[in-house]
Amino acid sequence: MRRKNDLLLKLLVVLVGLVWVVPFMGVLMSALRPQTEILYGWWRPPFHLTLENFYRALFHPTASLAQGLKNSLIVAIPATILPVLVGAAGAYGLSRFRLPFRGTLLMGIALLLAVPQQMVAVPLFRLMNAIGLLDTFTGLVLVHSAWALPWILFFLRGYLDGLPRELEEAAAIDGATRFQTFYLVVLPLLLPALASVSALQLTWVWNDFFMALVLLFSPDKLVATQRIPLLRGQYQVDWGVLSAGAVLTMLVPVLVFVLLQRYYIQGLVGGATK
Repeated sequence: MRRKNDLLLKLLVVLVGLVWVVPFMGVLMSALRPQTEILYGWWRPPFHLTLENFYRALFHPTASLAQGLKNSLIVAIPATILPVLVGAAGAYGLSRFRLPFRGTLLMGIALLLAVPQQMVAVPLFRLMNAIGLLDTFTGLVLVHSAWALPWILFFLRGYLDGLPRELEEAAAIDGATRFQTFYLVVLPLLLPALASVSALQLTWVWNDFFMALVLLFSPDKLVATQRIPLLRGQYQVDWGVLSAGAVLTMLVPVLVFVLLQRYYIQGLVGGATK
């Protein structure tokens, strides 16, 4: 009976995997084949693979994806580092200090997690315009950082609550200050959680379309997700170029996940196993 259940579980996992992989294979094959070969289905022969669609997407005359990828990196890297560092310090304070109104503060942070982006789009646009950060990378970085802080605080605080405090107490006995304890003792222990948070935050910022659409509108500042719809063509949809643009855009999150996969899994389950 147990073998039968294991077999059914494996078949279910394979089926779920196919549901995710088949659409990606369609996009990838559409990106690697000429337009004339995919008109009647990407799975139909003959197969003549080419990189022309990728070149046309990267150096598109009106929506260069190469510039879009560069702009996305300019936004995503600081919008990941800033909230992770601030969130780690804030989570340490929430976990270790007995703050007044701590419960109310945690409730307020939890409520912020439920606020949809669409609800704050108009006031956010007006705020960025009033302080002179509209249509700037700095404004978009600050918005992404502020938006990420609530969930990062909750994630890291939960992980910190599962860490032993004996090492911090030993550091305090040896004369370490709070900052030294946090920097030299707590941060190394937080590495798996920080890697998990960084991978998630970078992926969400990289894939963001809505906030970038609200706050960036200069042609030279558009990020990759904003440029993909502009690759479609004027009189017909060029599916090959569109697919190549989608594949190029998803490479960065996939690469980040592959590099941080070990830490990512440890960060997700670490707090539950301590």
